[in-house]
Amino acid sequence: MKTGIAVLLSFPLLISCSESADVAGTTRITKWQYGKKGAISLTFDDGSINQFRVALPILNRLDFKGTFFIVTGDIPGSTFPGRFSGRPVADILKESVIMPTNDKNFFERASALAFLDIEEAESYHSQAGSLYEEGKVTEAHNVVDEGLAKARSRNVSVSPTPATDTADVITWPEIQAFASQGHEFGNHTVTHPRLAVLDETNLLYELEKGKEEILRHLGSYHTFSAECPYGTEDARVMEYALKVHPALRNRMPESFLDELNRWSEAIPGNSTKEYVQWQRGPLAETSMELMKSWVNGVSMDDNIWLVLVFHGVDGVGWEAKPHQELEEYFTYIKEHENRLWVATFGDVTRYMRERMNARVNSRMEGNRIVIDFTHTLDPELYSLPLTLKTYVNPSWTEVSISQNNDTRKMEPQLDENGMYVMYQAVPNQGQIEISDLD
Repeated sequence: MKTGIAVLLSFPLLISCSESADVAGTTRITKWQYGKKGAISLTFDDGSINQFRVALPILNRLDFKGTFFIVTGDIPGSTFPGRFSGRPVADILKESVIMPTNDKNFFERASALAFLDIEEAESYHSQAGSLYEEGKVTEAHNVVDEGLAKARSRNVSVSPTPATDTADVITWPEIQAFASQGHEFGNHTVTHPRLAVLDETNLLYELEKGKEEILRHLGSYHTFSAECPYGTEDARVMEYALKVHPALRNRMPESFLDELNRWSEAIPGNSTKEYVQWQRGPLAETSMELMKSWVNGVSMDDNIWLVLVFHGVDGVGWEAKPHQELEEYFTYIKEHENRLWVATFGDVTRYMRERMNARVNSRMEGNRIVIDFTHTLDPELYSLPLTLKTYVNPSWTEVSISQNNDTRKMEPQLDENGMYVMYQAVPNQGQIEISDLD
């Protein structure tokens, strides 16, 4: 399936038939859906149970749609379990007696390490990955050697895949029900490994089988977005992952997008890009005052997309936030919804890309406005309605807006440039016609 990424960087944003916004027929695509001032996405990592039992009902009460990045191998009924693919582990262990870990064997050994039948296996793998991404390669090699030595001393090999305790995990039928409510589910890999230290075979297994699992249970819409674990921005991982998923919360190669990750101290308002993805990760001790200041900051400029990253809820999961704080915070966001568009990670990405690749040709034909509205992206991935703003004749008091047999009536509104109508339209779905009903 095409990702559409290759064409995202070359086409300028439309502008209408007239340079003057007060001329009837001038049409533009609003920067955000519904003409809002900024955008917010509420995202959750790892799929811990209270995200669904506690946080998701709060979202539903407020009519918000969240994005949940799930670890597919943890879900009962998944087809693809966590596994190591490669040479027999016994051979790797035997070889490690006489050959220390080095650049040539590091990825293979780090891949196998997470599945060794020792209690500390996952910890060794994670430590090695963290050190490697910090540029401490020698230290990462040493951690792998220590883990392999411990496995040799205990005469162990690959650990069997543990049975999943269905009492404290979400199930696919439940996820399917939540998806039908409009929530987005994205790939967070099969086992949540440090992808930067996996060899090619195991790296692709984690990405591709996680995607395939989601496709099988939820359909292609939910294979759009992914988050590679630990927020990695490793260049090698990004190259592989962007071939599997069109949208990564980690990194996206858009010339029009500035990305400030959770650890960035940069001020989003200083960016000169068309859009800024500003990630913030509320931790257990993050104050409500600071969290609310992020929401307030979205409206300071018109190009900011605040991506909030949550993990644990009510004591379950990493850096868990109590539900009382989530209730207060999400309610605060709701109170600002008149100027902020709250949408899934995937839909905000779709909107930006469609807008940046759109063409609008707007012209007067007699007593009507005719608009050609297209974009250059794969329609299977990009068919989200965009918001158009068209200026009309000042004498028009009620208009008809039609596209592809869908007709609606609307009264024009007034701004500093003249009378206009603001409406939803889908690119590549035929001409739009606006006509006076008086």
